[in-house]
Amino acid sequence: MWRCALPPLLRYPTVDELGARAAALVARHPTDARLRRAGTSRAGNPLWLLSVGHGSRQALVVAGPHANEPVGGGTVLRLAERALADPGLTVGADATWNLLLCLDPDGLRRNEGWMRGPYSLGRYFRNFFRPGFGEQPEWLPDGAEAAALPETRTLLALQDELRPFLQCSLHGVDVGGGFVELTRDLPGLARRVAHTAARLRIPRELGPYDTLYWPCLGPAVYRIPPPRRGDLAAAITEAAVESTWYHPLRHGTVTAVVESPMWGVAAVEDGSTPADAAAVLRTVSHTLRRDARLLEGVLARIRPHVSAAPDAERLLAPVEDYLLVCPGLADAWDPDVTDGGHPMPPLSNGHLAALRIAGRRLALRTAGLLHQLVIRSGADPAGALPELDRLIDLWCADYRDGCGARWIPVPRQTEYQSRVVLAAFELAAREAPACSRSGEPGWGSEPAVPMHRE
Repeated sequence: MWRCALPPLLRYPTVDELGARAAALVARHPTDARLRRAGTSRAGNPLWLLSVGHGSRQALVVAGPHANEPVGGGTVLRLAERALADPGLTVGADATWNLLLCLDPDGLRRNEGWMRGPYSLGRYFRNFFRPGFGEQPEWLPDGAEAAALPETRTLLALQDELRPFLQCSLHGVDVGGGFVELTRDLPGLARRVAHTAARLRIPRELGPYDTLYWPCLGPAVYRIPPPRRGDLAAAITEAAVESTWYHPLRHGTVTAVVESPMWGVAAVEDGSTPADAAAVLRTVSHTLRRDARLLEGVLARIRPHVSAAPDAERLLAPVEDYLLVCPGLADAWDPDVTDGGHPMPPLSNGHLAALRIAGRRLALRTAGLLHQLVIRSGADPAGALPELDRLIDLWCADYRDGCGARWIPVPRQTEYQSRVVLAAFELAAREAPACSRSGEPGWGSEPAVPMHRE
């Protein structure tokens, strides 16, 4: 059994805590661990890469690609401690673990209002932030050569430098269950995921809405299709967008997107056949249209008063993205709408639960961002705050009472995610050839301690 080198994390680490804990690990293990600044975010935050081991085969683990999904920060610290405690993960596997502490530290800082707890759905959604689709660093809407964000360019450079045999992208499901998306099959992973989920009482999501049209490699494990260009809704629901998940495929890399839930819902792992799927789909799609119309009305009322609020542009961008995709998703899920699109695949009760959660998620995120816009403007002449508070409370109660959403303690979230990463590492390493490259150019030339007080 491995032993923690640092006190265990009982809540999500902030940006500064990530850097400080990584520096403490390096100070305790200066021979086997090192820290370098791989890049700089748009706001000037360092993008720190913690590397453990000196093997020729490189594994790359990316935490924090989505600003509102902080579980990956705790996971990379746990993986670093395990790799330092177990030589089988480094020397025995001829491997180096390269752990990017946070790909979007600017966005993570914006979520610190809820990250420290106490953890409740209302607190989470009222303090939720995630940038617009075009500012999410794993997306490559115009291809790798045209990547504009410094965070994206940093990740692409690491992929091309390290040529990892495995890349793990650490994501978090706010409400639902855990699942894995792969660019190539890793036979045996679904069984490992099932065992880990059962041990830790984590529900597996057997039909996530963004994998509806993707091949299933086993329960809660899906293959990401090759990216293709298309409209925004199609990119989300039918095919992978151009992304950093597929970019390292040229190096033989298999990418695993590992999703760990914050609030678990048991219904998402119900594989039984529904009595009347069409009736449930009608309710879900009609509810999404109604909620989107409500929120469009609120946005129209408050827009003249919030345009000068601090960060108004950054908060409005995701609001407009969510309201843009809602009609298309509602139509795609509505059995009474036939527009020549893809027909829905056979659905289980787990699929239907995931779709219900997904529609509610879009509405709650939009309402939370609108709530922040009004608060930051310093005034509410349109009288929107009471309505937004009522909607957020009502929709959170639906998650809690209608869907049975239950909080999963942070240590269990990170333990689940780290075990899934370790399983993917073991399976991918069986196929990975030895490499003559160390993947450590200039090791020792960079500062070993993060300058998080810059």
